[in-house]
Amino acid sequence: MSLPHAILGLLTHTPMTGYDLKNRAFDSTIAHFWQADQAQIYRTLSSMAESGWVQSTLEIQEEHPNRKVYHITEAGRAELLRWLHGEQSLPVHREPFLVQMFFGDQLENATMLERIEQQRAAHQSKLERYLQIGLPPLGQGDRRETYWRLTLEMGIAMERMYLDWLAQCEAVVRALPQRSDTL
Repeated sequence: MSLPHAILGLLTHTPMTGYDLKNRAFDSTIAHFWQADQAQIYRTLSSMAESGWVQSTLEIQEEHPNRKVYHITEAGRAELLRWLHGEQSLPVHREPFLVQMFFGDQLENATMLERIEQQRAAHQSKLERYLQIGLPPLGQGDRRETYWRLTLEMGIAMERMYLDWLAQCEAVVRALPQRSDTL
């Protein structure tokens, strides 16, 4: 995925400052499956402005610092549609815990069980956050909410799958003989 395209998509809903993009829009939606920090968003907005995909206006405020509000341009809408129509390749998957699991034979069973429990707690917490998102059930919302719900359903399914897999890992590791050699 492309961060500029995520930003363009968010700006189709309403003009926003870089701060609003990160803290009010991005962090409560796209950040569940694509991470970006504030500096990345500001750098990307600058690049997008150079490409003509966004424009900004300066809002003068008396009691707060002035705000630069970004708006999507027609060129930005065209770029977003071009990207949305394109095929996406499978993402590169990097998962540090899977590397630990892969080399888990070098750890004591108790240590690996601790790692599994830490992962279970993290994935359970993430699942609970997803389940708290206030979107209507599939087919009961408007068009935008339906697509957002479909994305949320993928996140929920992934967390449930991960928790099932961790339960399997725990059962298997508990049944393994203890490590008999040292590195």
